[in-house]
Amino acid sequence: MDYELVVSGGRVIDPSQSIDRITDVAFSGGKVAAVGDGLAARAAQRVDATGRIVTPGLIDLHTHVYWGGTSLGVDPLILARGGATTLIDTGSAGPGNYPGFLEHVIKPAPMRIIAYLNVSFAGIYGFSKRIMVGESGDLRLMAPIDAVEVAEANRDTLAGIKVRVGMNASGNSGLVPLQIARQVADRIRMPMMVHIDVPPPTLEDVLALMRPGDILTHCFRPFPNTPATGDGKVLPAVLEARERGVLFDIGHGMGSFSFKTARVMLANGFMPDTISSDVHALCIDGPAFDLLTTLSKFLCLGVDLPAVIKGATENAAAALQRPDLGTFKPGSAGDASILSLDHGAHDYVDSTGETLRGEQRLLAKGVVIAGKLWHEG
Repeated sequence: MDYELVVSGGRVIDPSQSIDRITDVAFSGGKVAAVGDGLAARAAQRVDATGRIVTPGLIDLHTHVYWGGTSLGVDPLILARGGATTLIDTGSAGPGNYPGFLEHVIKPAPMRIIAYLNVSFAGIYGFSKRIMVGESGDLRLMAPIDAVEVAEANRDTLAGIKVRVGMNASGNSGLVPLQIARQVADRIRMPMMVHIDVPPPTLEDVLALMRPGDILTHCFRPFPNTPATGDGKVLPAVLEARERGVLFDIGHGMGSFSFKTARVMLANGFMPDTISSDVHALCIDGPAFDLLTTLSKFLCLGVDLPAVIKGATENAAAALQRPDLGTFKPGSAGDASILSLDHGAHDYVDSTGETLRGEQRLLAKGVVIAGKLWHEG
Protein backbone atom coordinates (compact mmCIF):
# COMPACT_ATOMS: atom_id res chain seq x y z
CA MET A 1 0.00 0.00 0.00
CA ASP A 2 1.18 3.53 -0.83
CA TYR A 3 -0.36 5.22 2.21
CA GLU A 4 -0.75 4.24 5.85
CA LEU A 5 -3.97 6.22 6.30
CA VAL A 6 -6.37 8.00 3.99
CA VAL A 7 -9.21 10.24 5.13
CA SER A 8 -11.54 10.02 2.17
CA GLY A 9 -14.61 11.68 0.76
CA GLY A 10 -14.75 14.71 3.04
CA ARG A 11 -14.96 18.39 2.23
CA VAL A 12 -11.30 19.28 2.53
CA ILE A 13 -10.74 22.90 3.53
CA ASP A 14 -7.09 23.92 3.45
CA PRO A 15 -6.81 27.71 3.17
CA SER A 16 -3.01 27.51 2.81
CA GLN A 17 -3.51 25.88 -0.61
CA SER A 18 -6.89 27.44 -1.49
CA ILE A 19 -8.47 23.98 -1.36
CA ASP A 20 -12.17 23.66 -0.66
CA ARG A 21 -13.60 20.56 -2.32
CA ILE A 22 -14.54 16.93 -1.83
CA THR A 23 -11.33 14.88 -2.00
CA ASP A 24 -8.97 12.62 -0.04
CA VAL A 25 -6.02 13.29 2.28
CA ALA A 26 -3.30 10.65 2.61
CA PHE A 27 -0.73 10.18 5.37
CA SER A 28 2.50 8.18 5.61
CA GLY A 29 5.43 8.25 8.00
CA GLY A 30 3.62 10.65 10.30
CA LYS A 31 3.36 13.29 7.57
CA VAL A 32 0.89 14.41 4.92
CA ALA A 33 1.64 12.38 1.80
CA ALA A 34 -0.89 13.68 -0.73
CA VAL A 35 -4.20 15.43 -1.33
CA GLY A 36 -6.20 14.21 -4.30
CA ASP A 37 -8.96 12.01 -5.63
CA GLY A 38 -9.01 8.22 -5.51
CA LEU A 39 -6.36 7.79 -2.84
CA ALA A 40 -8.39 5.48 -0.59
CA ALA A 41 -7.77 2.40 -2.77
CA ARG A 42 -4.06 2.70 -2.01
CA ALA A 43 -4.40 2.93 1.78
CA ALA A 44 -3.70 0.43 4.54
CA GLN A 45 -6.38 2.16 6.62
CA ARG A 46 -9.28 4.30 5.43
CA VAL A 47 -11.44 6.74 7.37
CA ASP A 48 -14.69 7.58 5.60
CA ALA A 49 -15.31 11.32 6.02
CA THR A 50 -18.32 11.52 3.72
CA GLY A 51 -20.51 14.40 4.85
CA ARG A 52 -17.74 15.71 7.09
CA ILE A 53 -15.29 18.61 6.92
CA VAL A 54 -11.59 17.76 6.93
CA THR A 55 -9.11 20.47 7.88
CA PRO A 56 -5.42 20.56 8.67
CA GLY A 57 -4.99 19.90 12.37
CA LEU A 58 -6.60 22.81 14.20
CA ILE A 59 -4.32 25.02 16.28
CA ASP A 60 -5.70 26.60 19.43
CA LEU A 61 -3.35 29.55 19.83
CA HIS A 62 -4.44 30.34 23.40
CA THR A 63 -4.97 27.64 26.02
CA HIS A 64 -3.91 26.82 29.58
CA VAL A 65 -2.94 23.16 29.90
CA TYR A 66 -0.47 23.01 32.78
CA TRP A 67 -2.90 20.55 34.30
CA GLY A 68 -2.18 19.91 37.97
CA GLY A 69 0.61 22.47 38.01
CA THR A 70 -1.51 25.61 37.99
CA SER A 71 -5.05 26.28 39.15
CA LEU A 72 -6.06 27.37 35.64
CA GLY A 73 -4.79 24.25 33.90
CA VAL A 74 -7.13 21.86 32.09
CA ASP A 75 -6.42 18.38 30.80
CA PRO A 76 -4.99 18.75 27.27
CA LEU A 77 -6.61 15.45 26.26
CA ILE A 78 -10.02 17.10 26.59
CA LEU A 79 -9.05 19.86 24.18
CA ALA A 80 -7.53 17.44 21.70
CA ARG A 81 -10.66 15.30 21.68
CA GLY A 82 -12.44 18.57 20.90
CA GLY A 83 -10.62 18.79 17.57
CA ALA A 84 -7.39 20.71 18.30
CA THR A 85 -4.19 18.85 17.41
CA THR A 86 -1.82 21.64 18.49
CA LEU A 87 -2.32 23.44 21.79
CA ILE A 88 -0.49 26.67 22.58
CA ASP A 89 -0.17 27.24 26.30
CA THR A 90 0.09 30.95 26.90
CA GLY A 91 2.05 31.73 30.00
CA SER A 92 0.77 29.15 32.47
CA ALA A 93 4.38 28.49 33.45
CA GLY A 94 7.23 30.91 34.04
CA PRO A 95 10.94 30.21 34.24
CA GLY A 96 10.58 28.93 37.82
CA ASN A 97 8.27 26.05 36.93
CA TYR A 98 8.66 25.53 33.18
CA PRO A 99 10.80 22.38 33.67
CA GLY A 100 7.89 20.73 35.49
CA PHE A 101 5.45 21.71 32.75
CA LEU A 102 7.83 20.33 30.14
CA GLU A 103 8.48 17.01 31.84
CA HIS A 104 5.04 16.24 33.23
CA VAL A 105 2.68 17.64 30.57
CA ILE A 106 4.35 18.64 27.30
CA LYS A 107 6.59 15.62 26.72
CA PRO A 108 4.04 12.88 27.63
CA ALA A 109 1.20 14.48 25.67
CA PRO A 110 0.11 12.72 22.46
CA MET A 111 -0.76 16.04 20.85
CA ARG A 112 1.67 18.89 20.19
CA ILE A 113 1.96 21.46 22.99
CA ILE A 114 3.94 24.65 22.39
CA ALA A 115 4.26 27.32 25.08
CA TYR A 116 4.70 31.02 25.58
CA LEU A 117 6.94 31.43 28.62
CA ASN A 118 5.59 33.83 31.21
CA VAL A 119 8.03 36.58 32.15
CA SER A 120 6.76 36.21 35.73
CA PHE A 121 8.78 33.65 37.67
CA ALA A 122 5.96 31.25 38.58
CA GLY A 123 3.61 31.98 35.69
CA ILE A 124 -0.11 32.27 36.36
CA TYR A 125 0.03 30.74 39.82
CA GLY A 126 -2.94 32.21 41.70
CA PHE A 127 -6.10 32.27 39.59
CA SER A 128 -9.00 30.11 40.72
CA LYS A 129 -12.66 30.54 41.64
CA ARG A 130 -11.66 31.80 45.09
CA ILE A 131 -8.14 33.23 44.69
CA MET A 132 -7.20 35.73 42.00
CA VAL A 133 -3.72 37.17 42.21
CA GLY A 134 -2.36 38.79 39.07
CA GLU A 135 1.20 37.54 38.64
CA SER A 136 2.33 40.80 37.02
CA GLY A 137 1.12 42.85 39.96
CA ASP A 138 4.17 42.02 42.07
CA LEU A 139 7.25 43.31 40.27
CA ARG A 140 9.43 41.17 42.52
CA LEU A 141 8.23 38.22 40.44
CA MET A 142 9.43 39.67 37.14
CA ALA A 143 12.30 37.39 36.10
CA PRO A 144 13.98 38.67 32.94
CA ILE A 145 17.35 36.95 33.47
CA ASP A 146 15.73 33.61 34.34
CA ALA A 147 13.31 33.94 31.42
CA VAL A 148 16.17 34.45 28.97
CA GLU A 149 18.02 31.43 30.33
CA VAL A 150 14.99 29.13 30.23
CA ALA A 151 13.93 30.36 26.78
CA GLU A 152 17.39 29.80 25.32
CA ALA A 153 17.43 26.25 26.69
CA ASN A 154 13.93 25.37 25.41
CA ARG A 155 13.51 27.02 22.02
CA ASP A 156 12.16 23.79 20.54
CA THR A 157 9.06 23.90 22.76
CA LEU A 158 8.55 27.67 23.00
CA ALA A 159 6.82 30.16 20.72
CA GLY A 160 7.79 33.30 22.61
CA ILE A 161 7.26 35.31 25.78
CA LYS A 162 3.92 35.94 27.49
CA VAL A 163 3.08 38.94 29.63
CA ARG A 164 -0.24 39.92 31.16
CA VAL A 165 -1.07 43.55 31.86
CA GLY A 166 -4.21 45.28 33.05
CA MET A 167 -5.76 45.91 36.46
CA ASN A 168 -6.68 42.23 36.91
CA ALA A 169 -3.32 40.84 35.84
CA SER A 170 -0.87 43.56 36.89
CA GLY A 171 -2.65 45.83 39.35
CA ASN A 172 -0.96 49.21 39.49
CA SER A 173 2.24 48.06 37.77
CA GLY A 174 1.17 49.80 34.57
CA LEU A 175 3.46 49.20 31.62
CA VAL A 176 6.46 47.97 33.63
CA PRO A 177 5.79 44.20 33.17
CA LEU A 178 5.36 44.78 29.43
CA GLN A 179 8.55 46.82 29.25
CA ILE A 180 10.42 43.99 30.97
CA ALA A 181 8.90 41.39 28.64
CA ARG A 182 9.87 43.58 25.70
CA GLN A 183 13.51 43.44 26.79
CA VAL A 184 13.38 39.65 27.17
CA ALA A 185 11.74 39.11 23.78
CA ASP A 186 14.28 41.35 22.10
CA ARG A 187 17.18 39.58 23.79
CA ILE A 188 16.08 36.11 22.69
CA ARG A 189 14.74 37.30 19.32
CA MET A 190 11.28 35.83 19.83
CA PRO A 191 7.84 37.46 19.74
CA MET A 192 5.61 38.37 22.65
CA MET A 193 2.00 37.50 23.28
CA VAL A 194 0.40 40.26 25.33
CA HIS A 195 -2.74 39.88 27.44
CA ILE A 196 -4.71 43.03 28.13
CA ASP A 197 -7.67 43.49 30.43
CA VAL A 198 -9.09 46.65 32.02
CA PRO A 199 -6.86 49.74 32.36
CA PRO A 200 -4.32 50.66 33.45
CA PRO A 201 -2.54 50.51 31.07
CA THR A 202 -4.54 51.63 28.05
CA LEU A 203 -4.78 49.64 24.84
CA GLU A 204 -3.03 52.46 22.96
CA ASP A 205 -0.06 52.39 25.35
CA VAL A 206 0.24 48.62 25.11
CA LEU A 207 0.17 48.59 21.31
CA ALA A 208 2.88 51.25 21.18
CA LEU A 209 5.34 48.76 22.71
CA MET A 210 4.48 45.90 20.34
CA ARG A 211 6.46 45.01 17.24
CA PRO A 212 5.87 43.02 14.04
CA GLY A 213 5.05 39.41 14.88
CA ASP A 214 3.92 40.18 18.43
CA ILE A 215 0.40 39.03 19.25
CA LEU A 216 -2.25 40.99 21.11
CA THR A 217 -4.64 38.45 22.57
CA HIS A 218 -8.18 39.26 23.77
CA CYS A 219 -8.36 41.58 20.76
CA PHE A 220 -12.21 41.71 20.65
CA ARG A 221 -12.63 42.37 24.36
CA PRO A 222 -15.48 44.46 25.75
CA PHE A 223 -15.25 48.03 27.06
CA PRO A 224 -12.97 49.30 28.56
CA ASN A 225 -9.80 48.79 26.51
CA THR A 226 -11.97 47.69 23.61
CA PRO A 227 -10.65 48.10 20.05
CA ALA A 228 -14.02 49.47 18.91
CA THR A 229 -14.79 53.16 19.27
CA GLY A 230 -18.08 54.54 20.58
CA ASP A 231 -19.10 55.69 17.10
CA GLY A 232 -18.70 52.24 15.54
CA LYS A 233 -15.19 52.51 14.16
CA VAL A 234 -11.89 50.77 14.83
CA LEU A 235 -9.53 52.49 17.23
CA PRO A 236 -6.83 54.24 15.14
CA ALA A 237 -4.04 52.74 17.26
CA VAL A 238 -5.34 49.26 16.38
CA LEU A 239 -5.28 50.00 12.65
CA GLU A 240 -1.79 51.46 12.92
CA ALA A 241 -0.53 48.42 14.84
CA ARG A 242 -1.90 46.02 12.24
CA GLU A 243 -0.29 48.09 9.51
CA ARG A 244 3.13 47.60 11.09
CA GLY A 245 2.67 43.86 11.61
CA VAL A 246 1.17 43.33 15.07
CA LEU A 247 -1.12 40.27 15.07
CA PHE A 248 -4.56 40.14 16.69
CA ASP A 249 -5.83 37.00 18.45
CA ILE A 250 -9.28 36.40 19.92
CA GLY A 251 -8.44 34.55 23.16
CA HIS A 252 -12.10 34.24 24.21
CA GLY A 253 -11.64 33.09 27.81
CA MET A 254 -13.77 34.04 30.78
CA GLY A 255 -14.01 37.79 30.25
CA SER A 256 -12.34 38.71 26.98
CA PHE A 257 -14.77 38.33 24.07
CA SER A 258 -17.76 40.51 23.25
CA PHE A 259 -20.33 39.97 20.49
CA LYS A 260 -20.88 43.73 20.45
CA THR A 261 -17.20 44.40 19.83
CA ALA A 262 -17.01 41.63 17.24
CA ARG A 263 -19.92 43.06 15.25
CA VAL A 264 -18.27 46.48 15.09
CA MET A 265 -14.87 45.10 14.11
CA LEU A 266 -16.25 42.74 11.46
CA ALA A 267 -18.50 45.47 10.05
CA ASN A 268 -15.35 47.52 9.54
CA GLY A 269 -13.62 44.65 7.75
CA PHE A 270 -11.31 43.90 10.68
CA MET A 271 -11.00 40.12 10.98
CA PRO A 272 -8.81 38.79 13.77
CA ASP A 273 -5.65 37.14 12.52
CA THR A 274 -6.28 34.10 14.70
CA ILE A 275 -9.28 32.65 16.52
CA SER A 276 -8.48 30.93 19.81
CA SER A 277 -10.40 29.80 22.87
CA ASP A 278 -8.30 30.75 25.93
CA VAL A 279 -9.84 27.69 27.55
CA HIS A 280 -8.90 27.31 31.19
CA ALA A 281 -10.47 25.92 34.36
CA LEU A 282 -12.71 28.96 34.87
CA CYS A 283 -14.28 28.96 31.40
CA ILE A 284 -14.19 25.38 30.11
CA ASP A 285 -17.79 25.01 31.31
CA GLY A 286 -18.69 28.33 29.69
CA PRO A 287 -18.65 30.77 28.14
CA ALA A 288 -15.63 29.65 26.06
CA PHE A 289 -16.02 25.83 26.29
CA ASP A 290 -13.52 24.94 23.54
CA LEU A 291 -12.01 25.99 20.22
CA LEU A 292 -14.87 24.72 18.07
CA THR A 293 -17.41 26.68 20.09
CA THR A 294 -15.34 29.83 19.56
CA LEU A 295 -15.06 29.11 15.83
CA SER A 296 -18.81 28.47 15.68
CA LYS A 297 -19.52 31.89 17.18
CA PHE A 298 -17.73 33.50 14.24
CA LEU A 299 -19.75 31.43 11.79
CA CYS A 300 -22.90 32.69 13.48
CA LEU A 301 -21.59 36.26 13.27
CA GLY A 302 -21.50 35.88 9.49
CA VAL A 303 -17.91 34.87 8.77
CA ASP A 304 -17.67 32.18 6.08
CA LEU A 305 -16.35 28.74 6.99
CA PRO A 306 -13.02 28.85 5.08
CA ALA A 307 -12.14 32.17 6.75
CA VAL A 308 -12.98 30.75 10.17
CA ILE A 309 -10.84 27.66 9.51
CA LYS A 310 -7.98 29.87 8.31
CA GLY A 311 -7.92 31.59 11.70
CA ALA A 312 -7.10 28.28 13.40
CA THR A 313 -4.84 26.74 10.73
CA GLU A 314 -2.83 28.78 8.24
CA ASN A 315 -2.84 32.04 10.20
CA ALA A 316 -2.12 30.37 13.52
CA ALA A 317 0.81 28.50 11.99
CA ALA A 318 2.15 31.75 10.54
CA ALA A 319 1.89 33.43 13.94
CA LEU A 320 3.93 30.57 15.39
CA GLN A 321 6.41 30.73 12.51
CA ARG A 322 5.71 27.03 11.93
CA PRO A 323 5.04 26.48 8.21
CA ASP A 324 4.85 22.73 8.82
CA LEU A 325 1.58 23.20 10.72
CA GLY A 326 -1.90 24.25 9.63
CA THR A 327 -1.57 22.85 6.11
CA PHE A 328 -1.97 19.70 4.03
CA LYS A 329 1.06 20.41 1.89
CA PRO A 330 2.97 17.15 1.32
CA GLY A 331 5.62 16.67 3.99
CA SER A 332 3.82 18.80 6.56
CA ALA A 333 2.77 17.56 10.01
CA GLY A 334 0.40 14.63 9.64
CA ASP A 335 -2.46 16.16 11.61
CA ALA A 336 -6.09 16.56 10.63
CA SER A 337 -9.36 17.54 12.27
CA ILE A 338 -12.55 15.86 11.08
CA LEU A 339 -15.61 17.98 11.81
CA SER A 340 -19.34 18.09 11.32
CA LEU A 341 -21.29 21.28 10.69
CA ASP A 342 -24.66 20.95 12.34
CA HIS A 343 -27.56 23.22 11.41
CA GLY A 344 -30.29 24.22 13.82
CA ALA A 345 -30.90 26.60 16.69
CA HIS A 346 -27.92 26.95 19.02
CA ASP A 347 -27.46 29.53 21.78
CA TYR A 348 -24.03 31.06 22.30
CA VAL A 349 -22.96 33.32 25.17
CA ASP A 350 -20.10 35.81 25.18
CA SER A 351 -18.03 37.03 28.11
CA THR A 352 -20.50 39.79 28.97
CA GLY A 353 -23.48 37.45 29.22
CA GLU A 354 -25.02 38.42 25.87
CA THR A 355 -26.73 35.50 24.11
CA LEU A 356 -26.55 34.96 20.35
CA ARG A 357 -29.00 32.60 18.66
CA GLY A 358 -27.03 30.89 15.89
CA GLU A 359 -27.92 28.36 13.24
CA GLN A 360 -24.58 26.55 12.89
CA ARG A 361 -22.33 24.53 15.14
CA LEU A 362 -19.00 22.79 14.50
CA LEU A 363 -18.42 19.50 16.28
CA ALA A 364 -15.38 17.22 16.42
CA LYS A 365 -15.82 13.81 14.77
CA GLY A 366 -12.24 12.65 14.49
CA VAL A 367 -8.63 13.62 15.11
CA VAL A 368 -5.54 12.50 13.21
CA ILE A 369 -2.22 13.08 14.98
CA ALA A 370 1.12 12.25 13.35
CA GLY A 371 -0.59 10.27 10.61
CA LYS A 372 -2.62 8.05 12.94
CA LEU A 373 -6.31 8.14 13.76
CA TRP A 374 -5.95 9.18 17.40
CA HIS A 375 -9.60 9.84 18.30
CA GLU A 376 -12.92 9.18 16.61
CA GLY A 377 -16.01 11.00 17.86
